[in-house]
Order: sequence, then C-alpha cells, then structure tokens
Amino acid sequence: MMEKHKIVFFSIVIIVISFLIFQNFVNKNDIQLYLDKSGPLIGTEYPRSFGFEGNGIKIAIIDTGIDYNHPDLSGYENDAKVIGGYDYIDNDEDPMDTNGHGTEVAGIIAADGNLKGIAPKAKILAYRVSSDGESVSTDLIIDAIRQAIKDDVDIINISLGINKTNVRLDNSINDAIKEGVVVVTAAGNHGPALGTIGSPGRTINSITVGASLNNNTSSIASTFTIENKQYEVFPMEGTKPLSESISAKILFGKYGRERDFKELDAQDSILLVERGSDRLGELVYFSEKEYNAAQNGAKALVVYNNQPGNFFAKLEHEDAPPNYSPSIPAVSLSREEGLELRDILENEIIGKLDIFYHPDVVALFSSRGPVSPFYIKPDLVAPGAFINTTLNGGKYNFTSGTSFAAPHVSGAAAILLQKEPNLDPIEIGSILATTADPVLDPYGILVPSELSGTGRLNLTRAFDAKVVVVPHSLIFNLSTKNPDQTHALKLKSLDGDLPSLDIAFELRDDEIEFDYYFENEYLNIQAKLVKEKIGDFEGVLIISDKKTNYRIPILIHITEGGMNITETNGELSFELVHPESWSYAKISITNKDSGKTYKISKTPTKDSTLAIYEAGEYWIETHMTTKGGVESMYGVIVVNNPSTSKGFDIFDSIGITPKPLLIISVIIGVMIVMGIKLGRT
Repeated sequence: MMEKHKIVFFSIVIIVISFLIFQNFVNKNDIQLYLDKSGPLIGTEYPRSFGFEGNGIKIAIIDTGIDYNHPDLSGYENDAKVIGGYDYIDNDEDPMDTNGHGTEVAGIIAADGNLKGIAPKAKILAYRVSSDGESVSTDLIIDAIRQAIKDDVDIINISLGINKTNVRLDNSINDAIKEGVVVVTAAGNHGPALGTIGSPGRTINSITVGASLNNNTSSIASTFTIENKQYEVFPMEGTKPLSESISAKILFGKYGRERDFKELDAQDSILLVERGSDRLGELVYFSEKEYNAAQNGAKALVVYNNQPGNFFAKLEHEDAPPNYSPSIPAVSLSREEGLELRDILENEIIGKLDIFYHPDVVALFSSRGPVSPFYIKPDLVAPGAFINTTLNGGKYNFTSGTSFAAPHVSGAAAILLQKEPNLDPIEIGSILATTADPVLDPYGILVPSELSGTGRLNLTRAFDAKVVVVPHSLIFNLSTKNPDQTHALKLKSLDGDLPSLDIAFELRDDEIEFDYYFENEYLNIQAKLVKEKIGDFEGVLIISDKKTNYRIPILIHITEGGMNITETNGELSFELVHPESWSYAKISITNKDSGKTYKISKTPTKDSTLAIYEAGEYWIETHMTTKGGVESMYGVIVVNNPSTSKGFDIFDSIGITPKPLLIISVIIGVMIVMGIKLGRT
C-alpha cells in the first residue's frame, strides 16, 4: 500500500542535479561529446531509418520566444524552420528569444543542423509569453493557445507553468485538444514532494511529462543493504560507479572530522557520519568528511541528514581544496534511516553498497502526482537531465528540468502524426504512454505511477504500435459495500482488424482480483475486492499483440464507507453507508470537461439532491466525518439526460458560489457600518 504521509523516495536512488538549471556554454566541436544522447535513448533512430522526421508537422512553442538566427533553427517565416508566431510581451510579430529557455526547447524538438532534434523536419511557430521563463501571465498563455489553434498547428508544447491550479488555463488546453491539437506540458520542477504538479500539467487530456535522467555517465544510482533491509541512498555528485559492490562492517564516525578519528579504527569500513557538526558555527564540508574517511582507510562514506528527509550533495565545489578529488564513494541517507542504523551499530553490522549506471530513474526535481483521485499524472517521463540543446547566439548548452523532458515527447508526437495523421490527441497520448518503458528503482521495483506515469518514453515501440487503448489508465473505487466494479477500454487497430491479444495483470498486492472479457471493440476489466484492506493500491494491465506490450496503470481506492449515486432525469441523489456511525458528509460534484464544481452536504437524517443541467461525466468526491476521523470516497457518473427545469440562479449567473458571495457581503456590510461610524465622529 502506498504511504502518502511522507515523501516517497523509494523510487529514486540517484545522483541527480539540483533544481537550479546550470549553464555551460560549449562550442560546436565540444558538443559532439554529448550530441544526441537522449535521442537514441528514447529510440529516435528507428523511425528516422524509415524517413520519419516530423515532415509536414507544425509545432507551437509557447515560451520565451526562439532565437531563429541560430544556425540549427535556420531562419524565420516563409520556408524557414520557424514559420510564424507572435511576441505577446512586446506586442509585435517578432518572437525573438532574449532569455534562452524557448530556444533550448526548440532545439530539442526540431533542431536541424549540427544538433538534431527529435523531429528535425518539423516546422515551429514561436509564441513569446515570458521574457525570463519565470514570470508567466496566465492570460498570455491562454491568448497564445487560442492563436495557435487559429494558426492550425498540430502540436502545442508548453514548458512553462504557474505551479498552481488554474481552471481557465486548463479549459483553454481542453479547447485546443477538442480542436484536434496535441498538447504537451511539463510536469514542473517541484519534486520530490508529492502533489506538486500544477496547471497546465494537471490538465486531464494534456500529455504531462516528468523528467528522467539521461544516457550519460552522470546518470548513476545506488543501493545500500543490510541483510534484507534496503536503504534509500543518493550518490553524491563526484562519486563514480563501482566496478564491484563494497561489503564491509559499518562504523559510526560522528561528524567525519579529523578529530573524530582519534579513537576510531575506520580501516576497511563503510563509515556512517552525520551531516554538519555539533558545534555552532562549525562548517564541515562533505568533501572534508570524504577526505578524512578515505585518509583513515574507509572504503565508503554514508552521510545521514541532520534534519528530516534525504538530501542532494556535492563533493566537488569551489570551497574544496585546489587539488581535491574524491577517492571513495559517498552517499546521502535520510535522518530517519540514519538514526535507525546508528542505533544498531553496537553489534557488528555488515553493509553492502553498490553504485552503478542507471539512466531510467525519475529526477529528484521532477514534480510528482497525484493531482486528482480520478486520473493519473504525470502521463510518462522523458530524459530531462543534462540535455544538450541549442542556445541563443549560435551556442549550445547542457540543461536540466521537465521543461526539456516535454519537448522530447512533442517531437515524438510529431513522428507519430506524420505516420498516422488521422489519430486524435487522445490517441496520440495513449500510444506514447502505453508503449513507454516501465521505470524501476535501483532495487528493481516498479515505481508508483504518481512519479513516472506509465514509464519512460520509448519512440521505437510507439512507432511500431498497432493498437490504441483509450483511456490509457484505469481507476477503480471499491469498498466493502461496493466490492466490485467494471470499466471498459476502447481498442482501435491501426492495421485493419484487431489482432489476437493477450491479457495479463501485474499486481503489487493481493487485495484485488481482476478478470476481463471482450465485447466488440471494447475490453472490459473487472476488479473485485477479496480482502478488506483499506487504502490505495496499484497494478498494471498488460495488453500484448505478440510484438508490442501496452501497459495501462491501474489505481484502486479501497474505503470502508460506500457511496451509491443514482440519477433520475438529471437529478443526482446519494446514499452513503459506513460500518461506523457518521455525522456529516461534504460532497463535491465536478464536471470532467468544464471543471465546474458543485458542493452539497449530507447527514444521516438529511437527504441531499443536486440537479445537473449539463450532460457529461461527473466526478463525485465525498468527505465523510466518522468517529474514527474523515474518510474520502470517490465515484463517477455519466449524465446523458440533464435536467431541463432550471430556474434563474443568481450565483450561477455571476459565476460566484454562495459561500464566497456571503463572505464578500459581510465584508461590505462591515465597511459600510465602519464608514457610518467614522462619518459621525
């Protein structure tokens, strides 16, 4: 069962860059050292061998503009690479980039020169909505989306975000998708905390992309085990992969200072030390701890945090001695696990440390889901660390962030659209997601979908896909009252009739049993609760056409309480049950497409109904207060015949719900009273 009360680090044991994007300018000759690392990793060479390079596809980049004078981005307008756009900052027709962020995004998508993008023959339209890549106006993004639709683009890439929920922005993206435009959004750089994806990445039908590491020597991970216990450790920057794992006794070396070794024989040990110092104002660098450990014969260094959680650390830095070079591996460990380990070192404990190359790990900075109990975000991950790309002034740059993972997916979408021009945005997103490579943590365990979605982009498999599965994830809401549920997946063949398909399930827990049956073009999946265990659980449905496996993540919510929703002529009624007595329930009803939410309350003695005046799918979220606390329950209902007896609703007509309007009224009333009193004095 997934633990949501703490940050889940178990999927990320990596050396990872910090959130801040660093820039190292290099010349054209130097760029060849790292040229096209991420492209082959995701499989660009396979479709390219058949002549698919994004020809005829138009991609809108809503960003800081583009330096269209870069030799790899070859000009502006007419038959150039950048064929149009608009500058919303200066209100003119020239979307020249003065920051560099948009030029970096453009190079990953479609550079066609010394550097080759994922879809080098695609055309670009640049919409400049930010001057610095940080401050972004929601209104300008919305204006750019609307203009991109008018300009008949095929794909929109948005590598900027506002890092919070914005329904207007999300609705604009949905409008573009309804018009047949594929929209790719970056997840954001606010990991590793859960629930950190904001708009536009939280939009249900956009393709939301998190960041994984890249195919280079900096992409390493680590494992640290004691008997059957697996610890979550991050290699420090400057640590190199090991040719073979290290097994040694673990000793505690206090803070790793030179004086801490006076009564300690650290020879051939794995040394555990605490971060920082116990003396106020004393600064002990990680490089100093590593140097002292190595000088005293230790084989490896483990530094646990001096505050909750784990951390990212660098051994090589500007304050290190001039000729300093790490000589033993060093990793970081959370304070919680560090204290646990320190307390058992009274006995001789043998630990095993390994550090190895591992490109398919979710980057520490990549924002995580969940964003909603009704769908899964991110959709997938793509390389977003140490990415080489174009930069202003004809230069090149290595850069990191989900901003640079998203354009890998935009380029891949262009390749698919060139091959299958009749696919709609939902189908393109499904192919890219269901054919992704599963992401495993360093211990070989599949990471939760809230970190990586379906996995890391694999363009080779996506290009070969013959089956489209919609939707590309499944959510089940089960309880002891409602122990089974069935959902349908629509299957579409890209090559005539549907092929013979094999069905399998990968489950982390045995609380649920799955079954399936085919019905015309639909695959019906049945979930049944067999053990009364409360919480959220994950699994994977695997559909195979003998050549390609299509992976569909499954999320199951299991609650003690149950909810039955009935609809009669557009009026919803709710039956709530719970094994414990309950006193109050707050129910939210949200239209899937518009995001409009209605709220009602219910008690055991008070029935509540809600009239729905717009057809569509509605998400029901109930928070029930019981003796044991508050339990959340979820449900979905489709209203095909909405109510037609709608009277005039002043709240609906002005777009304000009653509660905020009441608060505003009270404030105005107080101001009037105060004004009257002041006028009398």
